[in-house]
Amino acid sequence: MIAFVRGHFAVKTPARLVVDVNGVGYELQISLNTYSAISQLKEGQLFTYLHITENAQTLFGFADIAEKEMFLHLISVSGVGAATARMMLSGMRPEEIAKAITQGNTKQLEGIKGIGKKSAERLVLELRDKLGKAAPELSLMASGNIPVPPDLDAVNALVALGIGKAMAEAAVKKTMLVLPPDTALEDIIKHALKNL
Repeated sequence: MIAFVRGHFAVKTPARLVVDVNGVGYELQISLNTYSAISQLKEGQLFTYLHITENAQTLFGFADIAEKEMFLHLISVSGVGAATARMMLSGMRPEEIAKAITQGNTKQLEGIKGIGKKSAERLVLELRDKLGKAAPELSLMASGNIPVPPDLDAVNALVALGIGKAMAEAAVKKTMLVLPPDTALEDIIKHALKNL
């Protein structure tokens, strides 16, 4: 198991990161929370989780251990896959997810793409006790603001998260009508996810 990777950030997008570790490039799938934490960095360390399926081996990267722990909790629930867990961590911070689950706030969880009523109820049922004990430990590193790239970057990030291009473009367009022009990319994407 690869516990973490440390190196130069060779390629960095809101959904994917390539870390150059002594000449070897590791491709990591990341959430918007992680992107926000590393957006201003040229190098660093990310905690990792290697997800192996019949058709692929995918390495997920996390800016801190709290996000990785939340990811592991989420994928332990039947019906919540790695892509859905990453989507959840792109829409909410780990402590927000923990709070929603421990308080039984299924409506907030249903606001995330890929989480329906039954999935939200299952998350609360299976994780409420576990997260109730772990919630105080869940915290994220402070994230800095980043300059706003073109709308195309937000659309590409949503497509990389598995959303259809037409749907992503419509969501970003709707989002940009209500947000101020200096809004950070990760905030644009989070708001767009709510407009899907």
